[in-house]
Amino acid sequence: MEQESSDTLQTENIVLDTLEIQKVLPHRYPFLLIDRIVDLVPMQRVVGIKNVTINEPFFQGHFPGNPIMPGVLILEAMAQTGGFLLLNTKNDPSGKLLYFTGINKVKFRKPVVPGDQLRFEVKFLKLRQNICKMKGLALVEDKVVCQAELTAAVVDKK
Repeated sequence: MEQESSDTLQTENIVLDTLEIQKVLPHRYPFLLIDRIVDLVPMQRVVGIKNVTINEPFFQGHFPGNPIMPGVLILEAMAQTGGFLLLNTKNDPSGKLLYFTGINKVKFRKPVVPGDQLRFEVKFLKLRQNICKMKGLALVEDKVVCQAELTAAVVDKK
């Protein structure tokens, strides 16, 4: 696995906020689902944080009186965290998009509710040119709430 450029964002044990995340990911409100990057080892792993609040728009309908974060949005936030890791390998991440091509071995272990803080730990399993396979964990209070293997491709923006 070879780094494309020394200009690429590289941090270890530094907190990156949403403004820094938006320099790499194309996602914006209301679909940017990670709040911070708290650890990044380029070409290896990343840790992202999502603070789940009752103000999330999906809680209005999922489910009234029993708010639970939809599993697909947990996976999306995990994918965005992994996308940050993958796009960080590119010289100009702002000119790239990330398409997820596969999600395998998904398991949901526990509901995520308002007040939880999701911690996403994503690591590369394989990286070949613009295709990547990653393993992701979503944790709340050090307990796994979701796990998955994600496959993604990096493409140029049109």
